[in-house]
Amino acid sequence: MRVIAGKARRIQLKTIEGLETRPTTDRIKETLFNMIAHGLRETSFLDLFAGSGGIGIEALSRGAKETVFVEKNPKAVVCIRENLKKTKLEEQAEVLQTDVISALSRLEGRKKFDYVFMDPPYNQFLEKQVLMHLAQSDLLNEDALIIVEASLETDFSYVEELGYSVIKRKDYKTNAHLFLERKE
Repeated sequence: MRVIAGKARRIQLKTIEGLETRPTTDRIKETLFNMIAHGLRETSFLDLFAGSGGIGIEALSRGAKETVFVEKNPKAVVCIRENLKKTKLEEQAEVLQTDVISALSRLEGRKKFDYVFMDPPYNQFLEKQVLMHLAQSDLLNEDALIIVEASLETDFSYVEELGYSVIKRKDYKTNAHLFLERKE
């Protein structure tokens, strides 16, 4: 896994051993960032279920002004910190070692985000919990984009009821990215 573009381009990132995380492949990461790169400059990015931090680091490398990484696995947090140091992006990052809902509560009133990316463990309905929390929070800037990485089978039929509009869905072989924004 590597940084695809920007100031940390081509730097190899570490991942943790085992099946505890599923790093987003370079090809999927490149496709994702090709879709959102035009709006990243000087934005605030939130990387939930951050794993090794590859998505948030890519956002920083491409011009985001800050990224908050949320990951509860201690081994993954060490990996995120090492990757930030290797890419020299640690000054623009905050790493929270806690569960996602606790992190969102701690960030409330302190931060606002332009992009939220989440890649929760598949088929555990964690994305729904996060979307429910965000629907009632002040964490999102007006035009914030939420991107959910999920299995192809994940049911998102409830998102409109929570006040979101589906902007786009991009299916890959085994997973998908769903792009959401708050309805006006």
